[in-house]
Amino acid sequence: MCRLTRFLSSVAGNTLTKPQEDTIMVAFWLEYAMPTTLTLKNIPDEVYERLKLSAEIHRRSLNSEAIVCLETVLLPTKIAPGERVSRARELRAKLSHKKFRARDIDALKRQGRP
Repeated sequence: MCRLTRFLSSVAGNTLTKPQEDTIMVAFWLEYAMPTTLTLKNIPDEVYERLKLSAEIHRRSLNSEAIVCLETVLLPTKIAPGERVSRARELRAKLSHKKFRARDIDALKRQGRP
């Protein structure tokens, strides 16, 4: 569990309810910044229900689940350059050492197509 999730789960009253105006208040926390409040309006019922279900499955509040979803989409996983090079070399080693001709590549791309 990340530091942010632990902090949010320790804060009292950190759950959300769906107001009548289809508005959800979400505390959007950045690790080194002051908390900011984000208001989401006109959330489709299907999205709200999926968020609610996901929060229940992960045993989180709606607020915490919304933050985790935002972090997952907006904050990419950082990979060290050395790790990236290592992965590329590993993939390249799995390739056949045979050279591919353009016509062979085109033929392979067309396989299974009308």
